[in-house]
Amino acid sequence: MQVLIVVDNPNNWPLDISGVEVVAAREYVMNSTYGALRAAKIVNLCRSYRYQSLGYYVSLLATARGHKPMPNVTTMQDFASHGMVRVIADDLDELIQKSLAPLRSETFDLYIYFGRAQAKRYARLSRQLFNLFQAPLLHAQFVCRNRWHLRHITPMPASAIPDAHRAFVVQAATEHFAGRHSNRRKRTLQRYDLAILRDTSEALPPSNKQAMQRFMKAAESLGLRTEFIERDDYGRIAEFDALFIRATTRVNHYTYRFARRAASEGLVVMDDPESILQCCNKVYLAELLHRHKVPIPGTYVVHSNNMDTLAHDLDFPCVLKEPDSAFSQGVVKVDNREEFLSQAQRMLGQSDLIVAQNFVPTAFDWRVGICDQQPLYACKYYMASDHWQIHHTDHTGRHRFGAVETIAVENVPPQVLRTAIRAANLIGNGLYGVDLKQVGRRCYVIEINDNPNIDAEIEDAVLGDELYCRIMHTFLQRLERRSTGPSPAPSR
Repeated sequence: MQVLIVVDNPNNWPLDISGVEVVAAREYVMNSTYGALRAAKIVNLCRSYRYQSLGYYVSLLATARGHKPMPNVTTMQDFASHGMVRVIADDLDELIQKSLAPLRSETFDLYIYFGRAQAKRYARLSRQLFNLFQAPLLHAQFVCRNRWHLRHITPMPASAIPDAHRAFVVQAATEHFAGRHSNRRKRTLQRYDLAILRDTSEALPPSNKQAMQRFMKAAESLGLRTEFIERDDYGRIAEFDALFIRATTRVNHYTYRFARRAASEGLVVMDDPESILQCCNKVYLAELLHRHKVPIPGTYVVHSNNMDTLAHDLDFPCVLKEPDSAFSQGVVKVDNREEFLSQAQRMLGQSDLIVAQNFVPTAFDWRVGICDQQPLYACKYYMASDHWQIHHTDHTGRHRFGAVETIAVENVPPQVLRTAIRAANLIGNGLYGVDLKQVGRRCYVIEINDNPNIDAEIEDAVLGDELYCRIMHTFLQRLERRSTGPSPAPSR
């Protein structure tokens, strides 16, 4: 991808960075040659980003042209928002205190160049601030009043770079622009860049190591240049064309922020932020499925005003679920009214609403994997030994799972497939895992997962490598549809 550094006056540009073109802001905005570029990364280093300034229009038009500006107009607005700075400071408070604890001064100025600081002890803080305020050159000022506080963070012009820092800025910029491609073999077949977000610290990730490698192999066979990224790579999202999230998703979590950022940058995202929002809340799912008459076990939304009434009206045993429960965590079976009241009161301390659901005992749960509204795989997840769920964590933290049987989609009972597809289609056209219980000829949807498990030798036991290729082919199709959209109008 071509890299353009856009400045007010190239004659005053103080740095010599190889492999990039330095362009005057007026040239970029007014010259139709730049408007016709099909792919470019725009590093906007104009002196001012104020609304309707030339610097503002550089990023605004870059977005309209399908280029990737840094900063984009959203970030420009964030710089002007004192409220946004306060929110960011609160989110990073622990890291700020830890990073600045050795300092004995009352103020501290941190200069961040393409996400990096000269002093390695501020590396993580610099990266996190850059992740949240995507501008090439940043100046963050902190003040200490018993505790360290972020007073402000602002973009800085190249003219403000201290002479002693210039060599480091050139190095940081060169490495930033080279990025992941510097050590990657070139393949003329590969037209798009795919990031796969993972969390190597997860005890129970959605895909095991073998599956992750098979995803990468499948993607690259289809022309998708692929890289695994992790939490600290938030600032690199704009480098890619697509994002595949293979870390456990939650709403109040970095995975959701990755999905939101990727979607706002125009990437093809799976799972998209809307799917995460909907699937991660069981109160929402219960309402959605009930409204569309998708069969579910008897389900009740519990709150402080109806808890006592439900304690007398419910049939026991029943299952209580926290809205954002996952991996069988935050889900409890209660056998009587006393247990219901005790557990419900505990859960309502965390959420104003929780879900109570009739207990449906079965030997196994169906899981139907659906991608792009088509069934992909099906499994029978059997209950863990001496437990009522497929996954059990004992008091020592040890995990136990029941057996898994993978079934060819064509051999799944038709009513199971129909119900699963109908449920998933209410969410969208991403990758979902629909959990169902089958009692005779009736099926009940238990939940819809936006980030279903796909492990090598388990979910892929029937399709093998074809399972990974089908998911990656969905990415390719969406990228191609996006790239063949209407061409931007030339600048005048």
